[in-house]
Amino acid sequence: MAKFDKRLRSILIKRAGLDPALADEAIATAERDGKSLTEVLLERKAIDERVLIASVAAEMRLPPIDVKRVTIEEPVLKALPQDLARYYGVLPIAKIGDTLTVAVSNPFDILKLDDIRIVTGCQIRPVVSTETAIQDGIAQAYDRTAEKLEDLYQDLAASDLELVEDAPETDDEVPADENSPVVKLVNLIIRQAVMNRVSDIHIEPMEKRLRVRFRKDGVLYEFKHKGQDLPKRLQGAIASRIKIMSQLNIAEKRVPQDGKLRLKIEDRKVDFRVSTLPTIHGEKIVMRILDSSSLALDLEQLGFEPQALEAFRKALAQPYGMVLVTGPTGSGKTTTLYSALKALMTVEDNVVTVEDPVEYQLDGVNQVAVNPKRGMTFAAALRSILRQDPDTVMVGEMRDLETVQIAIRAALTGHLVLSTLHTNDSASTITRLIDMGVDPFLVTSTVVLASAQRLLRKLCGECREPTEVPRERLLGVGYTEEEAQRILDGEVTLYKARGCGRCSNGYSGRFAVLEAMYMTDEIRRLVLAGESAVEIKERAVEQGMITLRRCGLLNALRGRTSIEEVLRMTTEDVATAKQY
Repeated sequence: MAKFDKRLRSILIKRAGLDPALADEAIATAERDGKSLTEVLLERKAIDERVLIASVAAEMRLPPIDVKRVTIEEPVLKALPQDLARYYGVLPIAKIGDTLTVAVSNPFDILKLDDIRIVTGCQIRPVVSTETAIQDGIAQAYDRTAEKLEDLYQDLAASDLELVEDAPETDDEVPADENSPVVKLVNLIIRQAVMNRVSDIHIEPMEKRLRVRFRKDGVLYEFKHKGQDLPKRLQGAIASRIKIMSQLNIAEKRVPQDGKLRLKIEDRKVDFRVSTLPTIHGEKIVMRILDSSSLALDLEQLGFEPQALEAFRKALAQPYGMVLVTGPTGSGKTTTLYSALKALMTVEDNVVTVEDPVEYQLDGVNQVAVNPKRGMTFAAALRSILRQDPDTVMVGEMRDLETVQIAIRAALTGHLVLSTLHTNDSASTITRLIDMGVDPFLVTSTVVLASAQRLLRKLCGECREPTEVPRERLLGVGYTEEEAQRILDGEVTLYKARGCGRCSNGYSGRFAVLEAMYMTDEIRRLVLAGESAVEIKERAVEQGMITLRRCGLLNALRGRTSIEEVLRMTTEDVATAKQY
């Protein structure tokens, strides 16, 4: 804006006879008050608006326009959604073929005009007006079209949709009309998701409709407003609104983008990670909700079996070594590691993490965010962290051999290292490290505990109902003869999901199950001998380890979850039936 003000000063002195001293004083006032030179001059009545427009138009050899006298048709406004019109500070005036005429206050900003060309897919013909006139014209023109969508938003006034954004990380302020229908709709979707404790929002463009889905308790279900899909015609406007909120490039639709935002919802701050993905029908957007107010950072509350919790705590009590938590994306690994850090934190300890991204901010922990574009990889960050005199280090994920080697070196030199890997079970974690190129001797010297984790859905306490299961099926899923007999005799009741108005398909909330394999001397000997993951797992079970499948079955006996959920989230225990 400052560059444009200086150029405008020269134009008005040259073409409108503006006094240079007055122009300099107006520029100083504009910089001090955060206004534009145009605003200051018009407020002081130092120049007539028509003279100002005519001077800029003559300099650029563009036609001037008085937007107050122009009637803009609805199809023209559809070419550029209201959020984008405000964001770029332009007003679409007319559209003939693939040429869109737009009123601009700063015709020197070629990059802005090029962005509008990309967003609209039209050739842009600029005409000149003032910033104030354009903003007033946007409000007047788009408000007429908003009335036609009121049937979709008539209940929003009572929804308390005052979502307040924190100050953006950049110095650029992103304008937004909070009364815009699209803004209200995006706010409604976000607020509904947060209130329902949803983990992810999926906005998916289909060929003839726009689908919104929420992921709750690990399962996706459709969100419909008043029982209907959102109008396909709002697809671009919704995507643009979310990208503006996330400070993404709204002109770029051909490559994936990642962003973040923070909103204040009912007096609590909620962080979002935003990802866009170009598809054949438009940009798919996924918003991950990171609500720290719902984060339970107590190992006792995670739902682990007593034996697994004891092994986990024993590993955390070691002065050095590696504690690994494995499992697929969304299995709660990060929450478990955060809980472990909370259990370890004291004033005497220096705790440092390196994460991609930093999902939750922990008071008292030095957290480092990975930024590969600037050379801040896991390995580079970890190498620097080891020069910061740490006691405990958490590595968000060990993705490559270099990171693993540095983590092992840290564990060997007196540090406790917590990290994650992507493997199916605890025993596979050991073989995975060896497959990555780590010497088996180093694995046995550093790994204190290898664990695997899953999240199982809890049965709704209001609508769960008893179910009868044949003996053959009970034995087939992994119950012992004694447990099967107790179930058949009615001593223990198994339940199944039914569904009611208070839950999601019969389930409400999730809990973690952990398979914790403590590295005993016998297991270390098997690793050094090159035994397979199956043989290592068998020996761990013989020594008292409870597998993921077994953890799930025990919770089904308690009525906490269903057999169907256990089978959905865990794999069959191979060659371990003799433990039962």
